[in-house]
Amino acid sequence: MKAREFLKKHALAEGQLIKMKDSESEYTGHIISVSEKDPEILRLKLKSGYNVGVRVSEGFDVQKLGETRIIGKLAKKELKQDPALAKITILHTGGTIASRVDYRTGGVYNSFEPEDLLASFPELLKVGNFSSKLVANMWSDDLRFEHIDVLAQEIKSAHEKGAQGIIVGMGTDNMAVASAAMAFALEKCPIPVIFVGAQRSSDRGSSDAAMNLICAAEFITKTDFAGVALCMHNSSSDDKCAILPACKTKKLHSSRRDAFKAVNDTPIALVDFETRGVEFIKKDYARRDGGAFIMKPKFEPRVALFKISINMFPEQFEFYYDQKFRGVVIEGTGLGQAPGHNPNEHTKIHEKIFPAIKKLVDSGCVVVMTTNTVYGRVHMHVYDKAIDLVNLGVVPGEDMLPETAFVKLAWLLGNYKAEEARELIGKNLRGEIGEFTKYKE
Repeated sequence: MKAREFLKKHALAEGQLIKMKDSESEYTGHIISVSEKDPEILRLKLKSGYNVGVRVSEGFDVQKLGETRIIGKLAKKELKQDPALAKITILHTGGTIASRVDYRTGGVYNSFEPEDLLASFPELLKVGNFSSKLVANMWSDDLRFEHIDVLAQEIKSAHEKGAQGIIVGMGTDNMAVASAAMAFALEKCPIPVIFVGAQRSSDRGSSDAAMNLICAAEFITKTDFAGVALCMHNSSSDDKCAILPACKTKKLHSSRRDAFKAVNDTPIALVDFETRGVEFIKKDYARRDGGAFIMKPKFEPRVALFKISINMFPEQFEFYYDQKFRGVVIEGTGLGQAPGHNPNEHTKIHEKIFPAIKKLVDSGCVVVMTTNTVYGRVHMHVYDKAIDLVNLGVVPGEDMLPETAFVKLAWLLGNYKAEEARELIGKNLRGEIGEFTKYKE
């Protein structure tokens, strides 16, 4: 149902205080407006000060509470930009960074105009000359490989139009995985592409959105870095942001502002929010050289990431054979194990697991082993189970994060033959594999 029709049906006007209730939810607030992006969404200002986007339907009962108060909207004004500054394109895909605490059923609702980001953070205009485009309006858990292709095409287009750097605004839940996928899709990228998210919505007092965006822009304008990286808080304080490697970063906390950390690696650089200075930690990063922009954005869709747990069944492995998957990354235990032996009377079913894995490998499916530990790497020559798996044709994934191995394998199978993918999966292509894993206190 269209929100304007809903307003007309119930004789409602902007600013009215109403209570909306259906079988699942209840909202009390002042009417702000109909969403510009989704005509079925009615925006309310709650007593808490937050905004909520409510998808209206015939099932809502509406009660007028009498009070009327016109709610101020984010000012739409012409933003004066300095053409002498570096050209930076912001590509929006949704997520918390692209919200102004618009809530739907108690959670952040990602409905936000691209121009609003610059209006909300005018300090960005002192750093660069920005253009902004909405590529998608979605949470990052909705990502598919097709979205990486679309985003890569937008990055290429922005580069051709003269952008000296790209900021990709994205929801944080799968941002690290998306950055890894983009690092493979952009085989040669002569400009910086920085993924930026926010753990707190942009009109919360504790929001990290502004600092993350500003530090990303400062990094783009003040360094010679090229390629894909992420920019997020380095600590819970508003002091520095870390520029993190695209293929070695993991979100390690559900809500902390410093949730993103480099695993088996270090940040590329730190950006001081107060001084705006950049301190490089890595010295061997890719640099801008004015070279060609080359992308290979094709990913094989029939690739899976499969986690080993206790109480496994052979049918779980047989599924990928039956469904003709071309690649499977196993997130194994410890140094790279999976159940397959029969040590006692309760494990006889495990005798069927290794044959199921061999059947999968023999079908042409590339099977890669990673570890379920956050840090470290697989060593598949230590325990007999892992040795057996290698003999079955399972490929060790070295110290790749399982999610990175997953997108890498999908990318390899999308662009190379299976045997070539099997050979390349264990080679370092984008910084995803370390030569050795350092011991760190």
